[in-house]
Amino acid sequence: MRGLGARRWPLVGAIALAAIAAAPAVAQPPGPDDRSDRNLASGDHTADVRAAIEGGRAKNVILFIGDGMGDSEITIARNYARGAAGRLEMDRFPLTGAYTTYAVTKGDPSKPDYVTDSAASGTGWATGTKTYNGAISVDAFGNPVPTVLELAKRNGYRTGNVTTAEVEDATPAVLASHVVNRDCKGPDATSKTCPVNAKENGGAGSIAEQLVQTRPDVLLGGGKAFFDQKVKAGEFSGKTVLEQAAAAGYQTVTDTDGLRQARTDQPLLGLFAPNNMDLQWTGSPAKVGGTAPGICQPNAALPASQPKLADMTRKALQVLDRGRRDKGFFLQVEGASIDKQDHAANPCGQIGETVGFDDAIAVGVAFARTHGDTLVVVTADHGHTSQIIPNDGKSPGMTATLITKDGVPMTINYATNTPGASQEHTGTQVRIAGLGPQAANVVGVTDQTDLFYTMRRALGLR
Repeated sequence: MRGLGARRWPLVGAIALAAIAAAPAVAQPPGPDDRSDRNLASGDHTADVRAAIEGGRAKNVILFIGDGMGDSEITIARNYARGAAGRLEMDRFPLTGAYTTYAVTKGDPSKPDYVTDSAASGTGWATGTKTYNGAISVDAFGNPVPTVLELAKRNGYRTGNVTTAEVEDATPAVLASHVVNRDCKGPDATSKTCPVNAKENGGAGSIAEQLVQTRPDVLLGGGKAFFDQKVKAGEFSGKTVLEQAAAAGYQTVTDTDGLRQARTDQPLLGLFAPNNMDLQWTGSPAKVGGTAPGICQPNAALPASQPKLADMTRKALQVLDRGRRDKGFFLQVEGASIDKQDHAANPCGQIGETVGFDDAIAVGVAFARTHGDTLVVVTADHGHTSQIIPNDGKSPGMTATLITKDGVPMTINYATNTPGASQEHTGTQVRIAGLGPQAANVVGVTDQTDLFYTMRRALGLR
């Protein structure tokens, strides 16, 4: 039988029991009643699925992106925070499928690149176009292609873009900017890295500048460092991108109080960190040979002034939802550091960000329950490295063992790169789930580019 070997069990069991006894409440966040979760698969759900299939138009679209959140990352978070028989909010969607995530070769889109990065994958659902790794809403030849957010604005919808990363990071960037290299986040780097896009060369500017120029109604996340850089040419030459944002009518907030008090009748820019926002949880990183069974802790370095992703999502919905007679909105919400902590082989960081992302999904679902004309989609941009392996497995990579809500050890393996190096994405298909009008189009195996057309069709964009 696979699992804990008899020779190791007494030692691991003793450590596990000690860890359980010492575990603070934060280690196991409250979840739905386990007994009801165990009964989810006990009945015939044909009628429920049939009732969930709605065609027609949506007034609103909310797209949730868990960066690097493959099925393994979901399962790891579920086991730890809810138990093996528990369910996350994202597990409760009525319609579920999978989509493929490959990129293509720069200059030759006929050749697939099987392992995508966040830039190419994001361009896929944002524009319906396959492109090369590193490209931000340009095709394989570097030509800009219109995004779902830009089309939504053109058609009179309000728009929002929320992330726990820098707002200039790949996933938020693909909605509102077009550069040939994802590293062109601010004016300082663009002239060297993306000269064709630089303002001083007649281009549209860096990602930060283009975000302001596209002007979504809500833009929330980290990345203030790039807004503090100065524009190199044009109307705002010599001024910071933040000053450019003020001229565009944005109110700017930098902490939880400011977010809470922000007006809902004015474009909202929230910049809550110089770069990426801080993690919710910390714990022992994976290492060669493994770790003693442990539990996750709240991040003591997390500023009290930093809002959670659920807080940002709630505020974005308040700004975007102006009343039943208005046209509606498109909103993307990214849980960004699931991916970043997967790269770092940091399971507690990764799990905490997945749980925080799931909390944001709960906010979106609650909104959709009272706004039945809302399409909600939850998916990832690509797979990642973490895997659950037998506790007595002999991995050549790095492992860490955590005590789950079930009170038993779970060993997590990171082995897509050499120990100590940044772990790699994988080329697997990933989950996509939906509810509301047009959600049936996530069922089966689709591609990331198909999501663009589902959202465009739902909102009637031209």
